[in-house]
Amino acid sequence: MHKALNTPLTQALGCDYPVIQTAMGWVATSDLVSASVQAGAFGFLAAAVMNSEECEAEIKAIKSKTDKPFGVNIHAFQQDVDRIIDMCIDYDVAALSYGRGPSPKIVEKVKAAGLKCVPTIGASKHALKAVNMGADILVCQGQEGGGHTGYTPTWLLLAQVIDQNLGVPVVACGGFKDGRGLAAALTFGADGIAMGTRFMMTSDSPTPDATKAEYLGSEVTKIPVSTKLDGLPQRMVMNRILADLENSSKIGMLIRALQNGMKYKSQTGMSMTQTIKTAWGMASKTDMTLGQTMMAGNAPMIIQKAMVEGKPDEGVLPSGQVAGIIDDLPSCADLISGIVTNAETHLKRVGA
Repeated sequence: MHKALNTPLTQALGCDYPVIQTAMGWVATSDLVSASVQAGAFGFLAAAVMNSEECEAEIKAIKSKTDKPFGVNIHAFQQDVDRIIDMCIDYDVAALSYGRGPSPKIVEKVKAAGLKCVPTIGASKHALKAVNMGADILVCQGQEGGGHTGYTPTWLLLAQVIDQNLGVPVVACGGFKDGRGLAAALTFGADGIAMGTRFMMTSDSPTPDATKAEYLGSEVTKIPVSTKLDGLPQRMVMNRILADLENSSKIGMLIRALQNGMKYKSQTGMSMTQTIKTAWGMASKTDMTLGQTMMAGNAPMIIQKAMVEGKPDEGVLPSGQVAGIIDDLPSCADLISGIVTNAETHLKRVGA
């Protein structure tokens, strides 16, 4: 292996190669995480969309398949988050990843137990704050990234964060799919790359075949960022559902939110009055409309239509722009092997 592939990231996480498989809701399951870590990458389990019982079952499943280190992703405000954190400590998980930062108390507890804290940031101003709170590694996701994303392109964000010299490994995320990208990130000054869409588009991904086919047929220029799903900028493949959302008026958004709220109610048992009251409370504290806050509450249902039920024409497709230039579905083993070989070729070519 080329010596440049042994970086502060691999040393910190204990993985073979400086590649992170990100935590995508309903995609980064035990099957995908096991396959990615066995291939030499570092994988994060998407526990942010799980309850504590589901998370424990998935952690056990990973540990039954591999003894390599892996991480768990959480949302600071999810139900059972304290139980899930305790579980990660008890099961000797290697790292915890998160977006909107958990409380300093949670970070202190995790670090005291020896877990690495790996937040994802989308703006350079958040880098120092994250490190001061206790981040051991920073994943910098540029605008090209999938799902919720920021406004700064990957390479510009990466430069801004690297130039701060914060003393922790910096990982480039957004727009990566191969060894050429890994080599470019390393020579640019990053310590590795993180990929979501590329791992989702593998044969080891649990994403239904019909949905994968939509990603394979996507185009780079037709994977826009929209705020219509939940009020936050989110990159998704353009399809009928997203087009309808984009063309919806505020009244139309509210009607659609009420319709989805009824479906959400049937799954959770929450009354419509409770649903509206919760949404109204969020709307009164933000610049989001009532329709947007209600959509935010049940957006997962719309995503699951495509990502779990295999009905891409009835849901939305969170995606990085890189999906538009991916045309195959390799196994994680073949993907990582190809990335490493390709990266070594490019590193040698530039004399790295």
